[in-house]
Amino acid sequence: MSDTRDPANKHDDDMPHYDGPAGGWGSLKGIAKILGTEKPSPGMFETLQRQNKTGGHMCTSCAWAKPAKPHPFEFCENGAKATLWELTSKRCTPQFFSTHSVSELRRWKDYDLEIEGRLTHPMRYDPETDHYVPASWDEAFRAIGAHLKKLDPKSVIFYASGRASLETSYLYALFARVYGHNNLPDSSNMCHETTSVALTKVIGAPVGTCTLDDFEHCDAIFFFGQNTGSNSPRFLHPLQAAVKRGCRIVTFNPLKEKGLEEFVDPQNPVQMLSGKATEISYQYHQVKAGGDIAAILGMCKFILECDAARRRNTGSGVIDEDFIAEHTHGFDEFKAKCETTDWDEIEANCGLSRTALMDAARVYMDAEKVIGIYGMGLTQHVHGFENIGLLTNFLLLRGNIGRPGAGMSPVRGHSNVQGQRTVGIAEKTKLVPLDTIAAQFGFEPPREDGMNTVEACEGILDGSVKAFVSLGGNFVRAIPEREKMEHAWQEMELTVQIATKLNRSHLINGKSAWLLPCLARSERDMQATGAQQVTMEDTFSHVYASLGKRPPASDELMSELAIVAGLAKETVAANPKLKWDAWTGDYALVRDLIAETYHDEFYDMNERMNEAGGFYRGNSARERIWKTASGRAEFTTPAMLSATGVEDREGRFRLITLRSNDQFNTTIYGYSDRFRGIEGTRHVVLINPGEMAQAGLRAGQRVSLIGDADDGADRRVSGLTVTPYETPDGCLGGYFPELNPLVPLWYHDERSKTPASKGVPVRIEAD
Repeated sequence: MSDTRDPANKHDDDMPHYDGPAGGWGSLKGIAKILGTEKPSPGMFETLQRQNKTGGHMCTSCAWAKPAKPHPFEFCENGAKATLWELTSKRCTPQFFSTHSVSELRRWKDYDLEIEGRLTHPMRYDPETDHYVPASWDEAFRAIGAHLKKLDPKSVIFYASGRASLETSYLYALFARVYGHNNLPDSSNMCHETTSVALTKVIGAPVGTCTLDDFEHCDAIFFFGQNTGSNSPRFLHPLQAAVKRGCRIVTFNPLKEKGLEEFVDPQNPVQMLSGKATEISYQYHQVKAGGDIAAILGMCKFILECDAARRRNTGSGVIDEDFIAEHTHGFDEFKAKCETTDWDEIEANCGLSRTALMDAARVYMDAEKVIGIYGMGLTQHVHGFENIGLLTNFLLLRGNIGRPGAGMSPVRGHSNVQGQRTVGIAEKTKLVPLDTIAAQFGFEPPREDGMNTVEACEGILDGSVKAFVSLGGNFVRAIPEREKMEHAWQEMELTVQIATKLNRSHLINGKSAWLLPCLARSERDMQATGAQQVTMEDTFSHVYASLGKRPPASDELMSELAIVAGLAKETVAANPKLKWDAWTGDYALVRDLIAETYHDEFYDMNERMNEAGGFYRGNSARERIWKTASGRAEFTTPAMLSATGVEDREGRFRLITLRSNDQFNTTIYGYSDRFRGIEGTRHVVLINPGEMAQAGLRAGQRVSLIGDADDGADRRVSGLTVTPYETPDGCLGGYFPELNPLVPLWYHDERSKTPASKGVPVRIEAD
């Protein structure tokens, strides 16, 4: 593997690091640690054996594919942790809430809250005693419904976290529109909304074009800003297989991530016993945070230079001229931008040398079929749209969209976040077939767009949002401007949280607040017609059935779908076409509704959902049908080379917020970031030794990060430990969600309003 690190920044014995590979014995030890902490129910082994397999339950962690021919154990370290976290033997009962006030619990750490175990009873917040007190389901539904009926529906937010099933999501969106609003933000607004906005504009499809089979045929994979080892570890299996058959992987990421360096397959006895790892990345380029536009443009510039030279010398070039002529629009303008942009400008903005970019471009030119992979390292920037536009340009140059073994492949996070959008969780009315829904259910849905995450936060701050219903998630912990938001949150009239475990969002309450516990996906969901299956969609647009078999953590738990239907019954007017009880009793009826509303993609849903490997919704761009304004795939021409949207200046750093391999989104499983060699704490700031010396800092020193946005607001996080690490010059690393208070609410992608959490302007002050 070649890399482009500054030798002065390579780790030494004083720098935290992990000498082992991703996977291997370390993965098994990580799972064993959760086993010891959670002491899950005896059926956990049978549950893990069924996980991500036909007839089993689908993982609640990431949205990676469930293959038609699964491994004997089709789960990764994070997926096992998520399941064991759900199957814990610990219970968070009414007795716990009678012992601890909400004010006290606010001082607890995220990990300590969730480690209390599964919620067991519906609870109502009593402001006079500052405690949650038990309530019946009937009481909860009646009180919440009565409160919602008093409010202007447009002042109410229905948020969805990304884990709820397609069936629940469909009814949740229907409930919102019958009630009278399109305020349906979800976790996609915080991470991959840039994807749906950008890909719709440039290729006419809002999601990636690849399927899992493409990884068996690609010749090269280009990675941008996606930490596979921590966020989607099962992806390491097809990556390893691709490398072994000769595929070359080129990675662009500010930090070295172990999963993209080397991997030992825990299911391969020979590899486990020998310890011999597979080297994953052929090249690894530590691009400056926000420097991907410049890096990709530099590769394109060199490709076009090589194309011109080869045509002069041989008569045939590098790029696919026929594809560009037939299928694309805007190429000449982009080509001119590449030709007129200086190499010095490119190098300064991406932090990589011209030689490094040329080496990467040669891998691309030598490959017939190329896949582009990316994550939030591209989407969470002020100019995230341009990041994705440039990666699309890169693939279009050689016709690498719309054929087997090639394409665009964003890797989604939460298990059904893509699927929720597919069945109606969307604040943008153009994404939803409102006329069809109106005819199906005999009501007139609202036609104006609702609020996304940023707009919902703005509404909470200015007082125009009066109520917030949360279908899972930890919204208050995940958003920017957390301290300001927590204060404003408590001025809302009503907050409702549907959840499996306690988290901080449940402790920042409106004047009336309810905590409604739900079944986990691995648990048996018994309704009037028997055990129910649910469905979800993966990152490759495949839909799978999931059947839980474990006994519920409490007899008082209800399914997410039953809770949504119960709230709707008490809130919206009676309508013979709104059969909330029947739908709760038989989820197959809901799938029939989905198939009716979205017929082209979900026809015969009940018959197809148990197909091995899931059924494919299809993707127009994969068929080279471009549903864009021009009817062709669009080359975009960036007006900038940095995605951060702020200028560099003395003392200003670009902060990259990170997840550890001991967390999933806001869920903290422990304090071991094994792959980075950081143990026992999450309050660190990662900085390279050269920058440390220049700033007069020493390892272990306590510092504060201060927001350096040009708006005059005081944003700071104190008590962080200076930790030497391999970061690009001018860049710092630190953990999400602890550093969210440093992210301004207005600092987001210009097109999608996705918070720009991968290049936050900050400075360092000694504590």
